[in-house]
Amino acid sequence: MHAVAALGLLDLGAGRHEAALNRLSELVAGPPNRQGAIASLPDLVEAAVRSGRPERGADAAAWYREWSAQVRLPWAEAVALRCAALLATDDDAEKYFTQAVELHRQGGIPFERARTELLYGEWLRRARRKNDARAQLHSALDAFERLGAVPWAERARTELRAAGESFADSAAEAGADLLALLTPQELQVVRLAATGLSNREIGAQLFLSPRTVGYHLYKAYPKLGVASRGELSRLPLT
Repeated sequence: MHAVAALGLLDLGAGRHEAALNRLSELVAGPPNRQGAIASLPDLVEAAVRSGRPERGADAAAWYREWSAQVRLPWAEAVALRCAALLATDDDAEKYFTQAVELHRQGGIPFERARTELLYGEWLRRARRKNDARAQLHSALDAFERLGAVPWAERARTELRAAGESFADSAAEAGADLLALLTPQELQVVRLAATGLSNREIGAQLFLSPRTVGYHLYKAYPKLGVASRGELSRLPLT
């Protein structure tokens, strides 16, 4: 269950919304398991909205709202409000977003606060309020960078560019961030895998077994925010 949840979050961070929606829908089918699936409910809501099928996130939002009311933790109540904002009309969305941001300021989980700021910033940009959007997006970007959440940081940068911000060295910075996440052996392996070589071919070059190559790829994928070797070629790994 936890592996499926992690892969769903990875899909979401990398912009694979349909994949995230399908994966997470299976995870939380029926009333959610309090021991595992509850944490993935907000991810399902976001995936549903971004896939253009918000109705598939309605039950998840309701379940999470009920859970957050029981645990009475500010960060959980903030995430519940974030879900409500995603599903709300434009007239109500900002009210929920601003309440969520205020609750996040009471402490809790920095990654969830940054996600709320990212989504609020995206909403503000679409509403043509670019200055307000940049304030939220910069805060989100700073948090994602501190946490080493590379795919999410890149999402925040993309939104900042759309809001009129320029990042002259953003590609180089993103590449440096990615390289810093990998061990030297992992970096060798992913660079060769990005060229299309098989595990056996990589192993022959690096004097490793195909199984060891596969292990290094398994460890590297989550760090890079990808789920398959086909996605490696799009990353700045040089």
